[in-house]
Amino acid sequence: MDERIGRRAVVLLIEDDPGDQELTRRALMEDVVKTDLHVVCDGAEAMEFLLQEGAYDADTAPRPDLVLLDLNMPKIDGRQVLERVRANAGLQSIPVIVLTTSRQEEDIIRSYNLGCNSFITKPVDMGDFIKVIRELGHYWFELVTLPAEVGV
Repeated sequence: MDERIGRRAVVLLIEDDPGDQELTRRALMEDVVKTDLHVVCDGAEAMEFLLQEGAYDADTAPRPDLVLLDLNMPKIDGRQVLERVRANAGLQSIPVIVLTTSRQEEDIIRSYNLGCNSFITKPVDMGDFIKVIRELGHYWFELVTLPAEVGV
């Protein structure tokens, strides 16, 4: 039997905006896709979570099935986080979705060159934002076939 069946998907949201954190939490809570959402506020904390260092261990920082990454954050920005994740053999298979306010062509190109799986510009409208998060959940956890180490 597949050990992933019945397990909640682990989503790591790397986002410094409390409003976007709450909208993401709300969208995932109200959806049929069962997720455990973990939120970190900057790139340095994100790397500690992913590497299970500092305040994080295997119990407090499970390996994410999906990372939602903002680009513009304090300490270590999202571009640097993405670069470090893709350079780490133990993390590089985790799907990373850039979810940002940026519409800059340079950010889009650089994010894909660094290995993001998708680049999504955050909708300004709250209803549209929630819809995007729900569609992401359905796509990544119902339609896509992921390797056992990152799938649900």
